Amino acid sequence: MKLFDVYPLFDVNIVKGKGCKVWDDKGQEYLDLYGGHAVISIGHSHPHYISKVTEQLNKIGFYSNSVINKLQVELAERLGKISGYDDYQLFLINSGAEANENALKLASFKTGNTRVLSCEKAFHGRTSLAVEVTNNPKIVAPINDNHHVRFLPLNDLEPWVRELSKGGVAAVILECIQGVGGILMATPEFAQGLAYACKRYGAVLICDEIQCGYGRSGKFFAHQWLGIKPDIITVAKGIANGFPMGGVLISPEFEPVYGQLGTTFGGNHLACAAALATLDVFENEGLVENARVVGDYLMEGIRNIGSSHIKEVRGRGLMIGIELDMPHKMVRKPLIKHEHCFTGCAGQDILRLLPPLCLTKAEADDFIERLIRVQPEED
Repeated sequence: MKLFDVYPLFDVNIVKGKGCKVWDDKGQEYLDLYGGHAVISIGHSHPHYISKVTEQLNKIGFYSNSVINKLQVELAERLGKISGYDDYQLFLINSGAEANENALKLASFKTGNTRVLSCEKAFHGRTSLAVEVTNNPKIVAPINDNHHVRFLPLNDLEPWVRELSKGGVAAVILECIQGVGGILMATPEFAQGLAYACKRYGAVLICDEIQCGYGRSGKFFAHQWLGIKPDIITVAKGIANGFPMGGVLISPEFEPVYGQLGTTFGGNHLACAAALATLDVFENEGLVENARVVGDYLMEGIRNIGSSHIKEVRGRGLMIGIELDMPHKMVRKPLIKHEHCFTGCAGQDILRLLPPLCLTKAEADDFIERLIRVQPEED
């Protein structure tokens, strides 16, 4: 059997990681400014994380959600406290797409409606409902295209209010910082107006914090920069530092019903141990504040390069987009091949930086030097 060939791959086999560095099977060290799609939040192979996951695995790795799992209770309490949402409820699953699937189902259950408003350039996942609210026709199969969704421009409130006023909207789903869309940020004025309109017209406001949340923006959630409080918050990626896990934070206005939602693997013992260890490191090492401080430092350093090929640097914390005046591959490929540094991308011309939240200023300086070396010569 061969692998189903859907991923274009760099010819690099990563076999080891530590902090913000990874190594290939030839012993070559790489600086990791991508964190595996923003998944590695506390750094690769953190000793506390390894210890706690190993300790749990030596006890029990999995049992079903038909019995009490006190690790789930502890995770809910810890997550509520650190995020400022201790009055919300937590439902645990395995991925970001599942988180958005369940969030949209809850919104439809609550409102009885089927329409959803989503952003132009949105990305919310690849499963049935999640991909339908993703603004990329190339990955929406005919079976997913059920005409539930209207895509509207970010930061242009009027069309959102107009659609909400028509009625029948179950949910508005919003990335407060769009990742795949190119590190585009919602403004406070837009977000607050949208939250007010959702309340006025009875729609559920879902903030997709799968990539921009969990400390990456320099606050625990990116929407906390905007002065809003969504009805539902979805999380994944950084929640367990690489162990597959996702979560839905649900307003107390939602009443749980037995059997309404369910999952086989979600919230298993090993996943909870990984998530709890991740929160330990967040708190002990001040990673949310580090993301803010080092992110500001890194963005300023990139701006100060003064290259005419860098059109704009934007983002919050350690979620950064570098818009170029050329295809991103002209910089991203030499960064990997010659400078041994991983970055991400968005669109055709944007480098996307999503490093572990433990990135240091020295590592930020190191990246800037590598970025300077791969800049094409000025015309």
